[in-house]
Amino acid sequence: MGSLLASTSAKDGFVHLSVNNWDWAMFGLLLVSLMALDLFLHRGHETPERRRIVKETLCWVAVALAFGAWIWFRFGGAAAGEYYSGWAIEKSLSVDNVFVWALLLGPASFAVPLKYQHKVLFWGVFGAIVMRFIFIGAGTTLLEKFWPTVLIMGAFLLWTGVKVFKHSEDKPSEGESSVIRLVRKVVPVSDELDGAKFFTKINGKRVATPLVAALIVVELTDVVFAVDSVPAILAVSREPYLVLTSNLFAILGLRSLYFLLAEAKDKLHYLPKALGVVLVFVGAKMSIGHWYHVNTSLSLLVIALILTTAIIASLRRNTEQVSIDA
Repeated sequence: MGSLLASTSAKDGFVHLSVNNWDWAMFGLLLVSLMALDLFLHRGHETPERRRIVKETLCWVAVALAFGAWIWFRFGGAAAGEYYSGWAIEKSLSVDNVFVWALLLGPASFAVPLKYQHKVLFWGVFGAIVMRFIFIGAGTTLLEKFWPTVLIMGAFLLWTGVKVFKHSEDKPSEGESSVIRLVRKVVPVSDELDGAKFFTKINGKRVATPLVAALIVVELTDVVFAVDSVPAILAVSREPYLVLTSNLFAILGLRSLYFLLAEAKDKLHYLPKALGVVLVFVGAKMSIGHWYHVNTSLSLLVIALILTTAIIASLRRNTEQVSIDA
């Protein structure tokens, strides 16, 4: 079936699909159902247990991989390869997003209690999904109409990758602090939380709680990360269906990934630098894409090796540090 529905253009080397309305409807229904289920399971605002977080993270990964298997059955192995590559890129880049969220929601910034963070992140991810629709639509249109866009996006990713590699701060930047101050000027924000409510009343006046301010800043950071991740994923696929589904399935698991990795930020010392290397690799791939198409399977292997090397190196560093301290 896949060979009848997917084709690879000799000109650009990417898969191009014949996607019907049923494919889009099925994905939309699945997306809404998963978000509704996630919201239902976390309706109690309880502090998440680590065992539950691990299970949820594995479930989100399993769902994404299963959808990739469906892509394989429906459109063929080449389409599945682009889907999995896009998912891997977005998932790896989202780690940096997770670390920024941890700083913004933690004691150094908004100090949102752990049991309320899921609500902020749920709506933050919902906003990220909406923005991905917009950014991906705009990006694919630009690439179709004006091919030098690949050079611009490639150069941007190279520059961003170098910047991320050099970045080593462990606290919110001055730019992020300025955004927080701006939010408090534009939106009347109370000093105290009112449970999990986004709005409350003080002296008869309706005001936002700190959760709204935190959500606004989370959404702003989502815009920044979308600017990085969308060009990166367009380097491995130009098919809107594959780009969008892989991107959104990676985003859906961000909340559980956040709770899983937030505590491990200091233990994954080399991971942020590895993300910079990934961006440089993807940027280089995109820059030469008009003249030479790097095999999708090779791209996925390179990204996996970069991330695996960073994790192993971080674990070894931690072990050596413990030995020195002992």
